[in-house]
Amino acid sequence: MTVSSSPSASQQSLVAVAQGTQRAAQALASLSTAAKNQAIEAIAAALAANADEILAANQADCDAALADNLAKPLYGRLKLDAVKLQGAIAGVRDVAKLPDPVGTVQIHRELDKGLVLKRVTVPLGVLGVIFESRPDAVMQISSLAVKSGNGVILKGGKEAVRSCTALVNAIKQGLTQAGLDPAAVELLTTREETQALLALDDYVDLIIPRGSNVFVRFVQENTRIPVLGHADGICHLYVDVEANLAQAATIAVDAKAAYPSACNAIETLLIHQDIAAPGLPQLAQALQAAQVQLKGDEQTRQWLPEIAPTTAEDWATEYSDLILAIKVVESVEAAIAHINTYGSRHTDAIVTENPATAALFMDRVDAAGVYHNCSTRFADGFRYGFGAEVGISTQKMPPRGPVGLEGLVTYKYQVVGNGHISATYSGPDAKPFTHKDL
Repeated sequence: MTVSSSPSASQQSLVAVAQGTQRAAQALASLSTAAKNQAIEAIAAALAANADEILAANQADCDAALADNLAKPLYGRLKLDAVKLQGAIAGVRDVAKLPDPVGTVQIHRELDKGLVLKRVTVPLGVLGVIFESRPDAVMQISSLAVKSGNGVILKGGKEAVRSCTALVNAIKQGLTQAGLDPAAVELLTTREETQALLALDDYVDLIIPRGSNVFVRFVQENTRIPVLGHADGICHLYVDVEANLAQAATIAVDAKAAYPSACNAIETLLIHQDIAAPGLPQLAQALQAAQVQLKGDEQTRQWLPEIAPTTAEDWATEYSDLILAIKVVESVEAAIAHINTYGSRHTDAIVTENPATAALFMDRVDAAGVYHNCSTRFADGFRYGFGAEVGISTQKMPPRGPVGLEGLVTYKYQVVGNGHISATYSGPDAKPFTHKDL
């Protein structure tokens, strides 16, 4: 499937929407911190006031999803109960408490007397965010967009269309009450609009896809707009020969079973061969008590013969379910090699009491997040203190990992002079620059 080069009716219609969001974003970009925070508070108040309508819309989506046999991981992300909604609204308010990322002077330098350079952070412009299920992402992304002075065009999955519509209606209500243009936050609802969005490189400055591997790769291959995101969440937990096994079992259960459909849940557990005899039965007992289905390589099944054997595909599979593949490795170096071969550069963890081994693991594993003696579930913008996140990036170039406000701004160079010209600083009588930081 490719994006058509000729504008369809859907694309023509979306151009008008994107133009409106672009104008609203330009107005947002010049707002004071206080004005943006007031708008975020108005959004939170509107979400709370419309809670009954939002929850009813989500229940309708959930009922339809069950009737359509929606995959269990997607259903888990779709469900938005009163407690989850209340927590999300609190998260919106938390964004208002964060430092404003716009207007930060990163460089302030005298080039010569009366000629001064500044590098100042500015909003990106318009974000296009495409996601499956997870209606709470609407609230996170919208609040981050407003705080960073960006407009946003949201595209949720068809399974969450009622929930997303109710949420965006409330957000627009809040923006209007704050005296802002509600076009700053828009919602798309059809597959055709997704394809049209990818062609709007004149209006959209960044695409953030949150979905399946196949979908993210489709987005990356079918747009000229820069893309930020991750295709897979294949995370690992390595239990070292010097691990505290009780601690390892607790971490493994949390990292796999607390929220198995999350992208920061582990899909593979690696264990050192010298601790496999006592470790595997202890880990298996804890994981199976949490309803985790285990699969193992040949060595693992020597101690756990009742579990299913793994295949080559298991090491590259994001289950997003209560399924965990286990592999016995001969060393920390072997664990690192396995992770760097099959991992998705998301988040990987080691359990060990040896700080040198932990340091080696954290230095050599190529991932956005590397953890020691804690669960991979901490890979989350809210838990990092970002207030919320627009997504998680596994690319090498920044931003990397959970992306909050700092990933939604760029910068511009401002130079102020007093009739200065470049010819003064070139040729045989060139005047030298002072290059003095102010």
